[in-house]
Amino acid sequence: MKNTIVKTVGGIINGLSFISPKYASKKAINLFATPRKGRYNPEQNKIIESAFFEEFQVNNHSIATYRWPGKNKSVLLVHGWESNASRWKYILEDLKAQDYNIIAIDAPAHGKSNGKQFTAILYAEFIHIISKKHKPEIIIGHSVGGMAAIFSLHQYKLASVNKIITLGSPAHFTGVFNRYVDMMGYNKRIEKGFNRIVIDRYNNPIDYYNAANFTAEFIGVKGLIIHDKKDTIIPYEDALLFTSKFKNSELISTTGFGHGLRDVSLTSKIISFINK
Repeated sequence: MKNTIVKTVGGIINGLSFISPKYASKKAINLFATPRKGRYNPEQNKIIESAFFEEFQVNNHSIATYRWPGKNKSVLLVHGWESNASRWKYILEDLKAQDYNIIAIDAPAHGKSNGKQFTAILYAEFIHIISKKHKPEIIIGHSVGGMAAIFSLHQYKLASVNKIITLGSPAHFTGVFNRYVDMMGYNKRIEKGFNRIVIDRYNNPIDYYNAANFTAEFIGVKGLIIHDKKDTIIPYEDALLFTSKFKNSELISTTGFGHGLRDVSLTSKIISFINK
């Protein structure tokens, strides 16, 4: 039923492309960038209520952050699509036990950050602003949060960061885009229009945003890539591409943890990597 609805919406937008390709492409990209969930529910609010809450401004956006102060290394937690900072519940207590200075962030249009649309490029700017303030040495990013962290390291050269941990992160935006196009059943008019909009807005084509390629330039930054072999959201091949490009990185492969990778067995490995 869900797949039928998705294909129906895609078909309507395809139909619009014969009348106005530009309008149809804007509809497609707006649909792509609009999260359907990710705001806090009452149960998730309980997870962050013990944190010191701060908001920062970037242009017309407010960035919601949560801090659990500690005297050890500063760790920035960056969640993924349709999620929020509460997704780190499974690892928070272990990080606190190490007395890390923990900062978690809500993505654009997620959690308590404002806005209606999300892009990894805007998220990268959020990460930059928070990194200037809190100077994290380690970033842990799940899914597109890991990709956005890599974009931020590439664009803003985050001087304080010396380690990055990605969990089920996409290696390139082209793959994300192609899976979206395939899921919706879009025609070539939509594909071409989508790429033109990205160029107009960000001065680069879709295939420029290749996180794996960006890691090749990281000097003095160590990486830990964690990915499940049966991830149905982001293919395991993305992890292999990361490790082939990111020379100063190591790969932990799992089986059965899915895309979320919320398993306490990984926590000790993450902490061991941070403390090396």
